[in-house]
Amino acid sequence: MNSDQADILDLLAGHTDDSTIERLAFECLMTNLTDDRVASLMNVLGWRGNFDCFAIGGTPKVSPASASLVARNAVRDLGGEHAIVGTYGSFLLVLVCQMGAATAEVTCTSVMSAFSEDEPVYLSPVRSGVVGASHVLRETLFSLQAAPALASPSRPLRADELLPERALLGDDYAREELYQNVYRVLHGDNPDDPTFVTVSTFLRNGSSLENTAKDLNVHPNTVRYRLKRAAETTGWDATDPRDAYVLTTALAIGRMRDR
Repeated sequence: MNSDQADILDLLAGHTDDSTIERLAFECLMTNLTDDRVASLMNVLGWRGNFDCFAIGGTPKVSPASASLVARNAVRDLGGEHAIVGTYGSFLLVLVCQMGAATAEVTCTSVMSAFSEDEPVYLSPVRSGVVGASHVLRETLFSLQAAPALASPSRPLRADELLPERALLGDDYAREELYQNVYRVLHGDNPDDPTFVTVSTFLRNGSSLENTAKDLNVHPNTVRYRLKRAAETTGWDATDPRDAYVLTTALAIGRMRDR
């Protein structure tokens, strides 16, 4: 625990109003502090049990205060009861407890007007509990910071769209996702499965089917088949330039980690 986190937790013993408690909860979650004391803090705000939650973030259209009001009203109008709102630099982040009609997609649509139309908006997946709350807030911040790397970001941005860029920014969640769900899946458990070596050789050869086939001593159609199977398994297509970048990053992370 760093000194800032300790200072935050020291305030928990004091008598504070809900807005101060919310600010403290936001700061704890953003610094990846998720122990029992933070769970208790969330409990005070009504976030009890293993709640489901998601986060939305972007640059406010007018001001953080007005965007916060829009977000809170939208959550309440949809039957939700809990929202934690905070700022980080120029970004406004909203953590929402999923209940009633306050689902991720519906809530995001309802609050979109609060954010600048010229800047990215990010919608996280739904995750559970205090650890999940920290996860969605932190991945929202990393995604917003990484968004300028995309020439045409979707609106809203989704979790998988910026995995390599988030990893470059130091996002541990993105690195773990690339390692577990891309590298490890691609590698598989069967040492005789040629999928991994085919994809890695294809990427090393600048996406050349002919050179890959030559290096592996197989027909180009065999390479095509293996690449198609890898795409079906991992969800990332090595023949697509963007997906190839994701795979290349995952391979680099996996090789470094396995060493």
